[in-house]
Amino acid sequence: MRNPLSQKITGIQPSGIRKFFDVVSEMPDAISLGVGEPDFDTPWNVREEGIYSLERGRTFYTSNAGLKELREEICNYLARTNDLHYDPMKEVLVTVGGSEAIDVALRCMCDPGDEVLIPQPSYVSYLPCAVMADAKPVIIELKEENEFKLTKEELLASITDKTKVLVMPFPNNPTGAIMTREELEELVPVIIEKDIFVISDEIYSALTYNGEHCSIGSLPGMKERTVVINGFSKAFAMTGWRLGYACGPKEIIKEMTKLHQYAIMCAPTNSQFAAIEALKNCDHEVEKMVTAYDQRRRFLMHSFKEMGIDCFEPFGAFYVFPSIKKFGLTSEEFANRLLREQKLAVVPGTAFGDCGEGFLRISYAYSIDNLKEGLARIEKFINTLK
Repeated sequence: MRNPLSQKITGIQPSGIRKFFDVVSEMPDAISLGVGEPDFDTPWNVREEGIYSLERGRTFYTSNAGLKELREEICNYLARTNDLHYDPMKEVLVTVGGSEAIDVALRCMCDPGDEVLIPQPSYVSYLPCAVMADAKPVIIELKEENEFKLTKEELLASITDKTKVLVMPFPNNPTGAIMTREELEELVPVIIEKDIFVISDEIYSALTYNGEHCSIGSLPGMKERTVVINGFSKAFAMTGWRLGYACGPKEIIKEMTKLHQYAIMCAPTNSQFAAIEALKNCDHEVEKMVTAYDQRRRFLMHSFKEMGIDCFEPFGAFYVFPSIKKFGLTSEEFANRLLREQKLAVVPGTAFGDCGEGFLRISYAYSIDNLKEGLARIEKFINTLK
């Protein structure tokens, strides 16, 4: 019998994150600081709207691009929060999470052999999605001394005549790095001169702690070459509702909608009705979550300093990316031993690219009590290494 599987797909490595949490689920007394999922419940008024939509029998297909009212509210939200302005009927697509938007955008924008620039460490889906789009992933290794931000020099050094798309993963998972307006403005002339398109993953845009998020799509000359991807999972604590969106040039969104039509049909209907309520009436709930995350972020940074663990200060998302290089273990060794010896799961930095070696991702989307217990276990572990 011939091999029933695609070599392209079998050649893609599984996520380096999941294996740790498969072990944790079966380990008594183990705790995790690794999963990027808010510990807050979805705001009650949003849940209530989802329930109400089901009670009213709103279980039909929506249009492929999503409910018209939801697309309008997405445009209102982006205009007031990120100075992004879109036509809800031509420039917005509602997707099954931000992950689908990344996949569909790359498949619609890339021809075989096109190069996609992917700064790393970053979200695990970018590279396999580029491969599935028959593009060539080109990794830009971000550096700790630059606070894991993308510099103009790094961008220029990575561009070839085959470069078509640049992924901008800021605020960043796993590092928590952000890029300011001034830093983004340095990249814009290069992007325009080299005629590159941008996929800007802004799923953590609401979770920043040192000023407001700036979208590269809002800068002069960038709207027409940028697909902005966002969603409801992180800011609104709606991970299981599986709802995201993409906004961009109408010719790109049109083709993304076509692919989405064949693969998905439409995003879940009750999730869409709930998301309208989130965008209209949950700014205050988001602010409360951001305040809580910021308290946890500062608590972790203070605790690392007291333990002698080096960690640059992140100002976005809900992750810290401490360095464990001084302990003489690889990221994988450190994470495995920490799990075995202290029953604490964190994610090795190499799960997000080879340049994550020497680092760990720790999520502070957990309660202060869990963070305190997790830090106590880290301290016990590093004391055994001295």
